[in-house]
Amino acid sequence: MAKNHIVLFNPEIPQNSGNIMRTCAGTDTKLHFIKPLGFSLDEAHLKRSAVNYIEHVDFVVYENFEEFLSKNHGKMYFLTRYGMKTPHELKLDDPNENYYFVIGKESTGVPKEILREHLEDCIRIPTNDKIRSLNVSNVAAVVIFEALRQQDYNDLDRFEPETLKGKDWLLKD
Repeated sequence: MAKNHIVLFNPEIPQNSGNIMRTCAGTDTKLHFIKPLGFSLDEAHLKRSAVNYIEHVDFVVYENFEEFLSKNHGKMYFLTRYGMKTPHELKLDDPNENYYFVIGKESTGVPKEILREHLEDCIRIPTNDKIRSLNVSNVAAVVIFEALRQQDYNDLDRFEPETLKGKDWLLKD
């Protein structure tokens, strides 16, 4: 089964990372943080931004991009407003592949030097000219769910789990 990864390159805002952690927890997506971070990853700070989902998030922290590259192998895509492809143009259904979606820091994105080395793998989520870009947590959700759609949602629950309210909750009085 294909494995999806979100990579946060120098994230600055803990609430955005918390939202992304929740998405990762709910989709079995591995999360990678590349330092420097604009916030602390200690439990007290994370609980404020990721609510109660921290224990369900598989995440790793790297000192820099080089360390991340040395420890991870697969297909990497870089989310940037300068990308020339959209997520739906990607082929993300190889069950033997790891897919990494690199999202840059909120203020400046992924450094230009890195993007230039990966021009064919720069992805843009289409928007109009009224905004510069979407919030990074929205970007993460868009790309993860496009990957999951192509992967037939892997082993995710198609209906409300019985451990929560259950599939037939809307039919109950």
